[in-house]
Amino acid sequence: MIITPSILTADFCELGKTMDEAISSGIDWIHLDVMDGNWVINRTITFGPALIKNIRNRVGPDIFVDCHLMVTNAEENWEQYVDAGVDLVIFHVEVVADIPALIDNLHARGCQAGAVLNPATPASAILPYLENLDLVLVMSVVPGKGGQSFMAEMEGKSRTFRAAIDAQIASGGRATKLMIDGGIKAHNVAQVADWGIEVAVVGSGLINDKGTIAENLVEIQQALNA
Repeated sequence: MIITPSILTADFCELGKTMDEAISSGIDWIHLDVMDGNWVINRTITFGPALIKNIRNRVGPDIFVDCHLMVTNAEENWEQYVDAGVDLVIFHVEVVADIPALIDNLHARGCQAGAVLNPATPASAILPYLENLDLVLVMSVVPGKGGQSFMAEMEGKSRTFRAAIDAQIASGGRATKLMIDGGIKAHNVAQVADWGIEVAVVGSGLINDKGTIAENLVEIQQALNA
């Protein structure tokens, strides 16, 4: 399983050092949560293309960088994030009117396209577009709502996507990746791996005051190998 850190729990004044620490620990995928103050339930604003461009410059071209757009106007501003250097843009299906067009636009710019759905949104909102998506992200918390616990009831949705992706691959189609985000830590990472998740976003379980990123990553990897 690929473990990718969400930087929201990091000290932004020390962000460069955090990126260096993550990469030296063996991390090669960085997950960036973009919130516009409208889409998420707590109206949080995080960061935008300028900071993402700085991160890209810091980590270099060999680190995979995605951005999860928790914004109301992804169809209008996705290109700013491609210009900033991300490899993958993940958009919310709940607020995109023309999903095929956005996927095509991203691919035309040489950027991977991912779709994400809220816990209350059924898998059927994404399945019709699966063959053209590079990644599907299952949220296991409500985006932007703090203090939530991991939602184990996302198992059914995750397994639905896993089965559909496996069938797609078996028929010669795209190897769409399956990602999960929300409350993932060492104690439940093996659980979601069993669901067929390939990429896990880890925030406070990886970047915290209890240990270094390297130490926390070892704990997660040990849980996966137990």
